[in-house]
Amino acid sequence: TTGFGSVIPGSNPSRPTSIRNIQTLTNKNIKSMKKLLVAILSVLFAAPSFAQFSSGGFSLSENNMYYGIRIGMNIANLSGDSQSMDSKVGLTLGGVIGFRLSDVSPVCVESGVYFSGRGAKKDKINVGYNCLDIPLVVKYGFHATDEVSVIPFFGPVFSYAVSGKTKQPDMNGGYEKVGSFDEKKAFTGGLKRANMGLKLGCGAEYNNIYLEAGYQFGVSNIAKYDDYSIHSNALFLNFGVNF
Repeated sequence: TTGFGSVIPGSNPSRPTSIRNIQTLTNKNIKSMKKLLVAILSVLFAAPSFAQFSSGGFSLSENNMYYGIRIGMNIANLSGDSQSMDSKVGLTLGGVIGFRLSDVSPVCVESGVYFSGRGAKKDKINVGYNCLDIPLVVKYGFHATDEVSVIPFFGPVFSYAVSGKTKQPDMNGGYEKVGSFDEKKAFTGGLKRANMGLKLGCGAEYNNIYLEAGYQFGVSNIAKYDDYSIHSNALFLNFGVNF
């Protein structure tokens, strides 16, 4: 069976630090049950509630969305049933948009479009492809210092490869370049273009400046052969600005 690891026979948030606490309304005549309910809700929404949550100079107490640009790098690899290949560094460039989910808590959902270079290499074989990533992550911001906020995030990411080439040895002792999605010629047995993964990481923000790092786990099997498994994974580091 042809598969990964075998050569194909015959192949030639203004920032969250501006979050301000509001005073909890008190009233001696409020019933004890109502006090308990308020306390529970306060805990669930990171009590006390917030008058403002912001990102990149954008006050979400007055506006409910923000925009951002991202540039960075990812250290990608391909893992499979047979063996894992060595990591390959690629460029990442994208734009994001975020929406606030709650009036009283710094919770946002963020999406966007990234152009990412992916692949892997091993010995004399270099697998490369470029894809469009569309993440959908939930982010929660809290204070690290008075000037810096920390924003962990988690969510799915949907990808589609738009181009790709694999450099590999040919039958004449030289090298050839074939399409990374070509199941008849590519070293991997061909990769599927569509992919889904999980994105987990943490960002930090100071004024308009944003920095994030994390890991993207490949969930889908992108091997074209049904009896074989290949997953695309990447460690990423992005720098950006929010508006």
